[in-house]
Amino acid sequence: MSTKNKGEIFSSRNLVSKKWTFLLCFGSFCFGILFTDRMWIIPESKDMPRPSVSTEAERLKLISEGCDPKNLYQKEVNRDPQALFGEVSKTHNAIQALDKTISSLEMELAAARSAQESLINGAPISNDLEKKQIPGKRRYLMVVGINTAFSSRKRRDSVRTTWMPSGEKRKKLEEEKGIIIRFVIGHSATAGGILDRSIEAEDKKHGDFLRLDHVEGYLELSGKTKTYFSTAVSKWDAEFYVKVDDDVHVNIATLGETLVRHRKKHRVYIGCMKSGPVLSQKGVRYHEPEYWKFGENGNKYFRHATGQLYAISRDLASYIALNQHVLHKYANEDVTLGAWFIGLDVTHIDDRRLCCGTPPDCEWKAQAGNICVASFDWTCSGICRSADRIKEVHKRCGEPENAIWKARF
Repeated sequence: MSTKNKGEIFSSRNLVSKKWTFLLCFGSFCFGILFTDRMWIIPESKDMPRPSVSTEAERLKLISEGCDPKNLYQKEVNRDPQALFGEVSKTHNAIQALDKTISSLEMELAAARSAQESLINGAPISNDLEKKQIPGKRRYLMVVGINTAFSSRKRRDSVRTTWMPSGEKRKKLEEEKGIIIRFVIGHSATAGGILDRSIEAEDKKHGDFLRLDHVEGYLELSGKTKTYFSTAVSKWDAEFYVKVDDDVHVNIATLGETLVRHRKKHRVYIGCMKSGPVLSQKGVRYHEPEYWKFGENGNKYFRHATGQLYAISRDLASYIALNQHVLHKYANEDVTLGAWFIGLDVTHIDDRRLCCGTPPDCEWKAQAGNICVASFDWTCSGICRSADRIKEVHKRCGEPENAIWKARF
């Protein structure tokens, strides 16, 4: 075969190969387009709403306006003011409710910590109740702590023979009415001395003392009050904790009925509220060494309960127990207690029946059907010569003997 013929055959084959290559590429392209269209077609869902014309217009408007802060602020301004106020009010109420819940939980935690510390540290308790607290705590109505001193034996005996049940009646009062009554006292500067032994002998006879880990002294009443509430709340689970002086006459049934009216309230502080002058002059009674903390000379104290008798609810007693190491003490015990609560959300209740005068004041009120809770002489900060006169006050101003047993709390 000649060279010419070979060239023609090769050229013919090359032409055929190019045609088939073109057809193959074109066919692959068409098939690819067809396959791609079938794969990317998304069927419309019956449940999926299609965007309306107005929605699409708003979307386009938002894109065109962009995220300009001025535009966003203008939109917030144009919103309904009442709707905005409603949202703010709801948020505020929710925050308040959360604060109250947190506060209640803190009070509950305080009581638990106080009880735990009492068990760990071995808080002193009287012998007749030591066995009763082990099986399990019950909820009492109130714990009444009668503040007394080593030299007040005659006062205590007068109280035992008048308004405070003794012996089996006192135990019955605890079991049936949920009312605990104890004389509250610490120890002398020389622990184990003759003063302490005399109290131990008296407690062995009557079993009506609450001994505190506290050194007795007139200038230490604020510290004694703090220790009393801390010890009482760790020892007895009660709704209210009462402090009363041993030269004051108390009608227990009337006191219980008064406190029950406020049992559903939180952080209750009840007593005869007053606001006396802050005395800066040294040597006078009720002198306040830290008078400068209350402002200029001549200023008055904030509202607080008079010290003869007042009561606080369980959550406040737990608060004192938890924070006893940082609570400041002023010279006057009643001012000190008011200072601890002045910055808290506390319900102050001013009830003048807790500070009636002695006869004829309390007698007239009793005859009118308005029996007093407590009676004393303001001039004496208690009943003058109480060891002798309290029997007369009890006879003329006391509630009926069976009132406490008929009362329903």
